[in-house]
Amino acid sequence: MASMQKLGLLLGAFGAAGLAAPIAAEVSELAMLDTLQPGMWEIRQRSDGSRRNICVRNGRDLIQLQHRQTGCTQFVVQDDAQEVTVQYTCRGDGYGRTTIRKEGSALVQLQSQGSQGGGPFALAGEARRTGPC
Repeated sequence: MASMQKLGLLLGAFGAAGLAAPIAAEVSELAMLDTLQPGMWEIRQRSDGSRRNICVRNGRDLIQLQHRQTGCTQFVVQDDAQEVTVQYTCRGDGYGRTTIRKEGSALVQLQSQGSQGGGPFALAGEARRTGPC
């Protein structure tokens, strides 16, 4: 019984010390991306006007446009209500850094650059929702 009371006091102390705060922060991390509409999105590059379509389940799918595989590690550099920047590494296939600026729930501006397969890549353009997948 005494050990249960000590455990309760210990857990209470952790909460009072603010150690429970990171749990709340994880829930809202990259929340702006969760406000984007799922569906088919057209990505148009500014450099050459080329276009491609991707099916977006949620806005987080726009982070790794060049590296579509799972299992990459991500580090959030900036996380604001209108703009996020994420740096990621895909072991054995390169890395990237993507900035997404929200203009509306169906329109964002994108910048992404990094390395894939031993060579550099750069993308600057916009993504617009065009309909359902």
